[in-house]
Amino acid sequence: MATFSVSQEGPVNALALNRDNNQVAIGGRNVFKVYSIEDDCFKEICNLRASKHLNLSFSCNDVAWSLIDDHYLATAATNGHVCVWNLTKSGKAMQEQDYQEHKRTVNKVNFHASEPNRLISGSQDGTMRYFDIRTKSAVAIFYSNTESVRDVQFSPHAPATFAAVSENGNVQIWDVRRHDKYQQQFTAHSGPVFACDWHPDTSWLATASRDKTIKVWDLGSSKTTLEYTIHTIASIGHIKWRPQRKYHIASCALVIDCSVNIWDVRRPYIPFAAFNEHKDIPSGVVWRGDPQIFLSTGRDCTLYQHAFRDATRPANKANPQGISLNNHGEIIFAYRIPINNTFSKQPGLIRKSSNTISNDQFHQASSAIHQFNIVTCQDQHSFYDLAKNYILTGRSFSEICEHNSSIAKEYGKNNVSIVWRIIKIMYGDEFYPSPANTPLTNNNDKCFLKIVGYPNDYVSEDQRSKGGDVSGSKYIGDETEVDRDLVDYVGGFNGFSVYNNFRFGLPKGDFSFGENELDNELDALSLDYRNSLQNSQQLGQQQQDWTLPNEAFNLRHEISDRSPPPENLQNHYSPDINDECLQPVQYDDQVPGLLTVSKTVEKCLWDPSNTVVDALKYHATMGDIQTAACVLIVLGDRRKHLKTLDDVTQEQWLLGYLDMLHRYQLWNVATQVIKISWLPSVNCLNQQSTRINTNCSQCAKPLQRTGWLCDRCHTSEHSLCSVCHQVVKGLYAWCQGCSHGGHLKHMQEWIAAKKVCPTGCGHQCEYR
Repeated sequence: MATFSVSQEGPVNALALNRDNNQVAIGGRNVFKVYSIEDDCFKEICNLRASKHLNLSFSCNDVAWSLIDDHYLATAATNGHVCVWNLTKSGKAMQEQDYQEHKRTVNKVNFHASEPNRLISGSQDGTMRYFDIRTKSAVAIFYSNTESVRDVQFSPHAPATFAAVSENGNVQIWDVRRHDKYQQQFTAHSGPVFACDWHPDTSWLATASRDKTIKVWDLGSSKTTLEYTIHTIASIGHIKWRPQRKYHIASCALVIDCSVNIWDVRRPYIPFAAFNEHKDIPSGVVWRGDPQIFLSTGRDCTLYQHAFRDATRPANKANPQGISLNNHGEIIFAYRIPINNTFSKQPGLIRKSSNTISNDQFHQASSAIHQFNIVTCQDQHSFYDLAKNYILTGRSFSEICEHNSSIAKEYGKNNVSIVWRIIKIMYGDEFYPSPANTPLTNNNDKCFLKIVGYPNDYVSEDQRSKGGDVSGSKYIGDETEVDRDLVDYVGGFNGFSVYNNFRFGLPKGDFSFGENELDNELDALSLDYRNSLQNSQQLGQQQQDWTLPNEAFNLRHEISDRSPPPENLQNHYSPDINDECLQPVQYDDQVPGLLTVSKTVEKCLWDPSNTVVDALKYHATMGDIQTAACVLIVLGDRRKHLKTLDDVTQEQWLLGYLDMLHRYQLWNVATQVIKISWLPSVNCLNQQSTRINTNCSQCAKPLQRTGWLCDRCHTSEHSLCSVCHQVVKGLYAWCQGCSHGGHLKHMQEWIAAKKVCPTGCGHQCEYR
């Protein structure tokens, strides 16, 4: 059998095969035909839209063919009609029945498997109607108490049983002999359920949903169990079990995916086979009784017959290698092993292989798995404790750094503790004063201290007039002396030496400071830095006296300067000697025996931003993404000085930290990180899928405003507590089995003492 197709006048919504699988009926908004299936083509038998009496009943949402009598077709119309067609007649008489009992669009029709005159329909109005096609009206009405019924299917194992799926994610099992209440109901999906299909050989029921999953439920026991879950790339609109293959099921997507995929439920992440002939979304699929041949229709206005031998195998293109890391620091790694014709045995692996692959075998691959227990720089237990105890906002910068430093030290993270203290020293409030709090002097002899982050607005006019580079400068005072130990200490010492070595590719040092010694050094750094800023302001207020009044010996003759004038020196006007601090000192009214120091002194402090970036990158490279992300968050507006750290790297660190927080189920900490994030791509994460509406128990309308008062029927009876019988306006807990509930506290107290539902319905309620 080959693959072939036929084009139509418009999109096709559904198709159905007759009892002998040699004819197919297709229906759509502008299409309603019956074809005979030949060996290599489709041959049109009847075009039901050729009638002169066209109306909306000819626009089909679904079509079904009687499994007993080949003469009868049933269609679900968009105007709410259910029509029964007799193919032995012609003209207007072909439409034997036109049931107009549904108030909204009919989504599905299905003939009974053993009774040829029985037909059931499911509608957008939330009801299911059971027809005897020999009568003029429905013989039974089933109310689902949902907004819409998307699919109904008779069970092939129990003639009186049918399944119905709804847009609220529930599956209901009904007995046609009892129309007042369903036999069973369970929540199958987190979104609307669009399709269901009974397994032809077992008591399995497959359901497909907007949540991009196909689930297989076992209804054979007293308690429904979930057997398999298939994960797809798009919402699924139609499914059909493959005959004679227990684990194979076909699916059609509603959006994105134009392929008809065949899944092995035991391999839920990649299709067993795929058929890519359709150019638009496929709308339906039926098997011709043979597991190697099936038909499909689509919105691309085509009807296809597919041969299984023409399928593509996505698994053949998949990567056989994989790696995963758990929250205990363990790595599991899988890799490909060459396949041969012999039995082979490896530690932890036994395999048997063959060179032949049949159409019913999944992609044949052999792999080995190794598990590693690794020791990382980030202790897994300390990560949890640090994440819970770190403070990221709400206090001053220095207080946050000091607190986080003590927390890291408490949990044995001395290196991380040092990082927090150094960050405090570099960017703390007491060492990083605002320009408004720094006094200026009017002395004409000024010096400038280079400090990172001060804007040009606070540079004196005298300095601007010299035409020098004043970027990032701040006026401090006259003849300022800055403790050079600060620069030497931060630039090449202790906690940050490892980052400099890491930056330049040098090996890390093999020495370490004692705990108390390093604390003293850090305290000394803080004191020196603070004193240097305070003293610099005082030095600008007074004239320093650097003269010696008398020599220690008697002068025997006058000391004269016999050196040549400065302008006669070689390279006097060299561009390399243009710094004001390096110009020769001019002596006016020199007095013998006096030692004079230049009044113009410029000290340039070290810019820590590059080293901070190197430090954070070092921690991230070593696996300590927590420190890198938390320091970035705490820095706040000071991040603007880290100009060498791009937004992409910052986003990767934050997302990596959030992923680890989610692994440890630290939802509150993760939410806080997302909330205070400065990156739009991270800040918007908590704005997705944050609202869940409950439905009114009477009219099934979503409660979008208050959550307890229905806007349609203006009642709050559905929100009454089953224990105190008062309206629940806060947290509402309910049993998914019987849908009864109430105040969270009241239900907890009730379930602690009793297991039976407080309403008296007799259900054994279960709460988690």
